[in-house]
Amino acid sequence: MDARWNAVVARDARADGQFYYSVATTGVYCRPSCGSRLPKPENVAFHDSCEAAERAGFRPCLRCRPNAPRAGLIAEICRWIAESETMPDLPAMAARTGLSVSRFHRVFRSATGLTPRRYAAEERARRVRAELTKPGTVTEALYGAGYGSSGRFYEDADRVLGMTPTEMRQGAAIHYGFGSCSLGTVLAARSSRGVCAILLGGGAAELVAELKARFPRADVAEGGPEFAGLVAAVVQLVEQPARGTELPLDIRGTAFQIRVWDALRRIPPGTTVSYAELAAMVEAPAGARAVARACAANALAVAVPCHRVVRADGGLSGYRWGVERKRELLERERR
Repeated sequence: MDARWNAVVARDARADGQFYYSVATTGVYCRPSCGSRLPKPENVAFHDSCEAAERAGFRPCLRCRPNAPRAGLIAEICRWIAESETMPDLPAMAARTGLSVSRFHRVFRSATGLTPRRYAAEERARRVRAELTKPGTVTEALYGAGYGSSGRFYEDADRVLGMTPTEMRQGAAIHYGFGSCSLGTVLAARSSRGVCAILLGGGAAELVAELKARFPRADVAEGGPEFAGLVAAVVQLVEQPARGTELPLDIRGTAFQIRVWDALRRIPPGTTVSYAELAAMVEAPAGARAVARACAANALAVAVPCHRVVRADGGLSGYRWGVERKRELLERERR
């Protein structure tokens, strides 16, 4: 598989400026991080520059504007952050783009959905996770990720990883139980920190498979009789979503995903927002596609109410656990 296609699938901003891809069925070319619908691979061609794509007869995408100088500048800064052991100085990054510090900050956030500092933290978290999968000690992993001292690393580890480094390396324990509700089978999973997954579906086997896919390094096992109370509370939440929950939650994700999920939890029951409105709530006005992906990545159905996000025209869009379940949850909240 071509590494460039993998970058397109991941919408990897670090690949912006390194190549462009065109889509035969639309006649346009894009940068790798473009938020437009993913094309079929057989319709995609790659180009080394905008000029090469245009010579081949393609026009620039109006969404990602690949021939706009700004896109290349921000992509260059993203690569600089990714390749640096410590975060580059903000004025230095602004100077490289020719923008003022305040203007650069706004442009970077609009393009990536994150501030430069948050983006650097996400990049460091990615390095930490990658290093912890390699042989060696935790100390070797932290220095490999660019931390200059173990003290600073352990200050950040819980926020960056959602668990201790040892738990991540060895695989933290997650236990689960099942319940039945009017929307089908519900799986509730708990870590040592709280409820980490609420999944809805038609069968136990598919829900366990989804749980393991979401937490591939965890030691996943079915809980015992003590899980009955937790499952009952989760079933009650599904049946009466407007009541909310007091259950302790173990919310794991990237900095941007957690911002989106926090915003979702502030949406009052019985009301909805559009993806664009949700993007504005997290101060990423150009990030409707990014917030949609964050909603799709949510592992805590109903507790993190991604069902309250709809299309701009008020229509129901996709829902990880089925549009009919989304419709029913919204109707229950409006009663």
